[in-house]
Amino acid sequence: MYRLGVDIGGTTCKIGAFKEPETLLESWEIPTRRENNGVEVLPDISRSIEEFLRNNGIEKSQVRGIGVGVPGTVTDTGKVGFVTNIGWKNLDVAEELHRLTELPVQVQNDANMAALGELCFGGAKGKRSMVMFTLGTGVGGAVISGGRVICGTNGAAGEWGHLRVNPKETAVCGCGKRGCLEQYASATGMVRLMKNLLEESKEDSLLRGTEITAKAIWEAVDKKDALAEQVADEATRYLGQVIAAAVLTADPEIVLLGGGVSKAGDALLSRVREAYRSQTFHACLETPIELAKLGNSAGIYGCMGMEF
Repeated sequence: MYRLGVDIGGTTCKIGAFKEPETLLESWEIPTRRENNGVEVLPDISRSIEEFLRNNGIEKSQVRGIGVGVPGTVTDTGKVGFVTNIGWKNLDVAEELHRLTELPVQVQNDANMAALGELCFGGAKGKRSMVMFTLGTGVGGAVISGGRVICGTNGAAGEWGHLRVNPKETAVCGCGKRGCLEQYASATGMVRLMKNLLEESKEDSLLRGTEITAKAIWEAVDKKDALAEQVADEATRYLGQVIAAAVLTADPEIVLLGGGVSKAGDALLSRVREAYRSQTFHACLETPIELAKLGNSAGIYGCMGMEF
């Protein structure tokens, strides 16, 4: 039997085809056509899947199902809320893609899909419970308990990026509130902090006069740039605070950090662990915090953890 995983992003949709029990046959990307509120996204995915099946001589009866990750809230019943970077609102993605492909479809939030992938094949393989933070343009999160994703009543379980960590913040988060974790621990949040520091301080920095990116900030951290280290310390202090809250809620076997910012590696990990240990309950001091292993492929691997 075969499975298909789809990770829908704001720029591209990544698709993976798997042969059970765990072989990735092929992965590819197609553009995410966001015009007209993303009306062509699901038809494009359907056509791409149909082409793959046809080219490889695979009958639909041999496909167990399609697992789909979307960048928005998804309830336990599979209802997708507002997907801001595509334009969907209350779209039944599972029903629509099933209609187009005539295949079983399961839908999850993209961070949940990535967590399932890491649970099956990545940094949490062999575990039954985990918490995952995805640090990219925003901050996503996922909770798995007993091998199952916890979605919550409104599909918002794990949305720690919008937990308020700084009541004194004056800048507005994308969600409309102020002081959210995402404003500090995401790639865009770190860039914001760095730009503010460069404006406020006259201190020398390797980043003055350069393009500011999260990658550049962490490279400067490795070179002991004082302002970059200040940004890293602030971001990870807040992240450690929220990880402590997540662990005391779910008490998982492991915490994983994924997303583009996690490529900072040990420089990120050591700071997060220290911040976490300084703020958590004594019973959870030894909860391991590790880097995710599947990178940008975690989402498509998530289909292997779904029940069809």
